[in-house]
Amino acid sequence: MIPLLRPAIVIFVLLSLITGFVYPLATFGIAQLAFPRQANGSLIVREGKPVGSALIGQDFDAPEYFRGRPSATAPMPYNADASTGSNLGPGNPALLDAVRQRIAMLRAADPDAREPIPSGLVMASASGLDPDISPQAAHWQARRVAKARGMPVQEVEALIAAHVQGPSLGLFGEARVNVLELNLALEDAQGGAARRKR
Repeated sequence: MIPLLRPAIVIFVLLSLITGFVYPLATFGIAQLAFPRQANGSLIVREGKPVGSALIGQDFDAPEYFRGRPSATAPMPYNADASTGSNLGPGNPALLDAVRQRIAMLRAADPDAREPIPSGLVMASASGLDPDISPQAAHWQARRVAKARGMPVQEVEALIAAHVQGPSLGLFGEARVNVLELNLALEDAQGGAARRKR
């Protein structure tokens, strides 16, 4: 029996070392060398302090900031520990109520906006953490942000245009705007540090 167990034990120990230590350490080392920013969370740093990640949305609700996509995570929005969508189907009354509430909130925040609200501002993403909005969603908010900041609308529109990212590798996904980066650019344009409400 022992001669039969010895190879199994040796293989078990070797595979445990390879898959439990060697492979993770090699992957970590290669990532740190080749992609250090991404491997460390794509953090955005200002004045030596991280203000957020380019990969995780934040809850901006002050009128002088662009809002991101709604988040369905609990117990707080954009909770990376609870990444998920709402799992509510299109005919679910709870989803319809949530969308109606979001529309009412956006209309109350900007009563002068008469254009249809882009769907990305009222529908949560599948992850609940989406850091980006469409260029259309950013342009829809430009007048409100400009008014709240006392900036010309054209200047805000120019900042949006400067922060539009095309599809990944020119093929995958759609054009998008990172909300945190755009809000930080607004602060830079007015010479201030980001003030975010969570």
